[in-house]
Amino acid sequence: MVVSAPARPRLVAIVGPTATGKSTLAVELALRIGGEVVSCDSTALYRGFDIGTDKPSPAARRGVPHHLIDVAAPTERYSAARYAREAADAVRQVTAAGRVPVLAGGTGLYYRALTRGLCPAPARDDRLRARLGRIAARRGVECLHRWVARVDPESALRVQPHDEKRLVRALEVYLLTGRTLTSHFAETRSALEDYDVRPFALRLPAEEIARRVARRVERQFERGVVDEVRRALAAGVPEDAHPFGGLVYRQVLEYLKGVRDEPATRALIVQENRRYARRQLIWFRKEPNLRWIQRPGEHPGALAEVLAALGAHPTSLAPSTANHVDLR
Repeated sequence: MVVSAPARPRLVAIVGPTATGKSTLAVELALRIGGEVVSCDSTALYRGFDIGTDKPSPAARRGVPHHLIDVAAPTERYSAARYAREAADAVRQVTAAGRVPVLAGGTGLYYRALTRGLCPAPARDDRLRARLGRIAARRGVECLHRWVARVDPESALRVQPHDEKRLVRALEVYLLTGRTLTSHFAETRSALEDYDVRPFALRLPAEEIARRVARRVERQFERGVVDEVRRALAAGVPEDAHPFGGLVYRQVLEYLKGVRDEPATRALIVQENRRYARRQLIWFRKEPNLRWIQRPGEHPGALAEVLAALGAHPTSLAPSTANHVDLR
């Protein structure tokens, strides 16, 4: 008698560039498959920063539980390592409750930290980096590459001879630990190694992203993002708090200081969001096993594609009418 191995728990991920409709698709999918959403957004973590982060409202969540939203004070420094730990805990809690975790967001580093792990190398050492920088300035960056080639040949093959930043990091890790960066990479482990991760990524033409971003920025100003910033400042949140360094909030702060007027501020936010979307696309192209969906998340066809890929074929795709499909 052959006994089959138990099925691995499943995690469905909806990722991709900004303004593609990830949150909408994640909620609709969760309603269909009996899921709960785990946010993968480095800005939605912070309490009190709602409009500028385009955080899904209670109404938009449609009764679907959301995790990793509003879990940090604005003055906290929230790292990718902390996210991986807390998101993995949330994923396992959702699974233990008999539900399907649906990861949703566009922070590529957080997605990688959770699903592929972070390299367990030491933190940066500014004094050592300064010393290596002086060596590069005096003797040329190629000198660092030759040094890396002697102590960590695999890293030397991965890093271009003029890439000072990565060469410094390889030498920094070696000098601090006595072990190569390559060996540290070999120890990288996902916090969810036992999960069957099914990732989907939304992708839209650049011109459509631009239109959607422009509409979103208009709504953010109509909803009062400037007043949101004023309230945070009045509550004692310092200007160097991490959320204020992000898109929208950084530009609104400059507007309040008189750096530019409101129309110019809106235009700059749109421009920076478009650049951010391009960077996100470049990042996610490097992630393995993504299934790309060339539709916005609110399009019924996007949900249909995800359900079909997951092996779920409800008879109706009308919102909230189909019985959820068991994917656990």
